[in-house]
Amino acid sequence: MPLAFLFPFSCMAIWAGNAIVSKLAVGVLSPAALAWSRWMVAAIVLTPFLAHRAWRERAKLRAGFYQLAALALLGMVLNQTFGYYAAQTLGATEIGLMMGLTPLMTVLLSIWLLRVISILGLAILLGQGDPARLFTQGIHIGSVYMLLSAGTYALYSVLLKKWDLGLDNWSMLYGQVLCSLLFLTPFYLLVDGHWPDGRALWLILYAGIPTSALSPWLWMQGIALLGASRTAIFMNLLPVMTAGLAISWLGERLTSYHLIGGGMTLFGVLLAQLLVQPVVLRRRRLTLATCRED
Repeated sequence: MPLAFLFPFSCMAIWAGNAIVSKLAVGVLSPAALAWSRWMVAAIVLTPFLAHRAWRERAKLRAGFYQLAALALLGMVLNQTFGYYAAQTLGATEIGLMMGLTPLMTVLLSIWLLRVISILGLAILLGQGDPARLFTQGIHIGSVYMLLSAGTYALYSVLLKKWDLGLDNWSMLYGQVLCSLLFLTPFYLLVDGHWPDGRALWLILYAGIPTSALSPWLWMQGIALLGASRTAIFMNLLPVMTAGLAISWLGERLTSYHLIGGGMTLFGVLLAQLLVQPVVLRRRRLTLATCRED
């Protein structure tokens, strides 16, 4: 499909906007309230279109319930909740840069030199220009949340490609949305429990419709058409898009450690993707050739 790249590209544009929403929600919505309300809105929007399809596929949904629940927990609950907690103390630019680490999490066992480049860049970014600060002052709690967020989404992407539940992407999305509500509703009631006020409406609508109801389908479609590794490369666009929006909407400014640390990290990730992928393809061809000979 010639225009398959539009699926992950559009997804990145929506995620960049969601980073801005995460910052604007600080002081208006708690992370628990935003995480819960976005998936509630997504469920309300998707149900009229997908409930009948889900009923037809109920046997497959029931059989794959535990896998769907695991995917929802990783990609929709933990990933987003960690991101919202990170937004309490990190800027949108830093959020975008650290979400761009997700491909790195998927190639941690690749060429050692590329890992060194990426990890050194990450140390500069986390230490705000001075890697030694990691040893004297530790890692900022917001950075910890974003590392956890990137890690959970990396695992989500790997499992999404690995598990074949026999469901189309819309059914997969709808099943994960409902599972997310199962996890988030008790968390929201326990931690917050207050109904969001009118000031938060447009934030919730953006987080609930394009970010929650549309972007996961775009991402799954990209993985289905391009593969997990090629789709993950598009996450390198996220820091650039997020920084552009943060500068124009929030008045944030890029610092030298953003450019150096983020640039080194993403450069290492990009090289790993470009150099490791051909090796993986050659191994697959060799395996297929061996199987045919046998």
